[in-house]
Amino acid sequence: MKRTSSTENYLLIGHVLAMAFGLAGIILVLPNVDFQAKLAQFEWGSTIFGWSMAGGGVVYMLLATAAVALYAYRTLGLWHWLSFMIPAIALSLFSELLGTSTGFPFGEYRYLSGLGYKIAGLVPFTIPLSWFYLGFSAYIIALAGLKRLEISHWLSQLGAIVFGSLCLTSWDFVLDPAMSQAPIPFWVWDQPGAFFGMPYQNFAGWMGTGIVFMTVATLLWKVKPLYIPNNDLQLPLAIYLANFVFATVLSLAAGFYIPVLLGIVLGIVPLIVLYWMATKQPISSSKNDLVTAKQPATINN
Repeated sequence: MKRTSSTENYLLIGHVLAMAFGLAGIILVLPNVDFQAKLAQFEWGSTIFGWSMAGGGVVYMLLATAAVALYAYRTLGLWHWLSFMIPAIALSLFSELLGTSTGFPFGEYRYLSGLGYKIAGLVPFTIPLSWFYLGFSAYIIALAGLKRLEISHWLSQLGAIVFGSLCLTSWDFVLDPAMSQAPIPFWVWDQPGAFFGMPYQNFAGWMGTGIVFMTVATLLWKVKPLYIPNNDLQLPLAIYLANFVFATVLSLAAGFYIPVLLGIVLGIVPLIVLYWMATKQPISSSKNDLVTAKQPATINN
C-alpha cells in the first residue's frame, strides 16, 4: 500500500515552507524597521515583502486544505471526505459569522487584513478551511487511537469528538494570543479578556463549534462503512504538529509561555498518545469495531 501520495507530500512541504516564510516576516521583518528599509532598497525585496503581507497567510492555509482533502479522499473515500469537510467548513463559518456579528460564541472580535477575501465583509474565507484541516487531523487520529481499545463503538466515537475538539481548541490556546497581538495583528479583540488578551468565552466557543461539526460528521459517517487508516496517519499528525509549532514560535517570540504549556499538555500530549495507540497497539477484535476489511483504492501520483 502506498501510504502517502507524492502530491500530499509536496503540498505538506509547501505548507510548512509557507508557514516558515510567514514566521520570518512576522518575527524578523515586521518589528525591524531598519531591516525593512534595507529590504526596500531592492526591487525583489519589496516585492516579496508585499506578497507576504498580502497573501502569505492565504497560501499556507490553502496548501494544508488541499493536502488534508486529498488525504481524506485517498484513505476514506469520497463520502467520508465530503461529509466531514462540508459540515466543518459550513458550521465553523456560521460560528465565525455569528461571532463577528454578535460576539457569540467567541466574544467581541473582528478580523483585519492578511488572511484573504472576507465573506460578508466579516470572516476571511481561509478561516473555515483551517477549522477543517486542523479539526479533521485531530479527529481522525483520536478516532483511530480509541478504536484500538476494548470499549463500545459509541464510546470511542464520543471520545474522538471530545479529544478532537480539545486538540483543536488547544491549538487556539497557543495561536490566538500571538496572532491578535502581532506587530501587524490579523484579528483584534474589542473586549480583551483575562487570558493573555482573550476572553475565556473564546475557548468555550472553539470547543463547542468543534463538538458540533465533529458530531455531525460522525453521524454522517454512519451511512457507509468506514475504513480507519491506522497505519497511515503521518500526514494528519504532521499537519497538526506543524501548525502547533508555527503558533508556538509566535507565542514564545511574544513572551507568551503559559499558553504554549497548556497547548502541549491538552493538545500535543493527548494527540501523540492517541497516535501511538493507533499505530502500535494490537487491533481490537471487538464486534463493535468499525474498521472494515477492505480499504478504498489509493491514489498513485
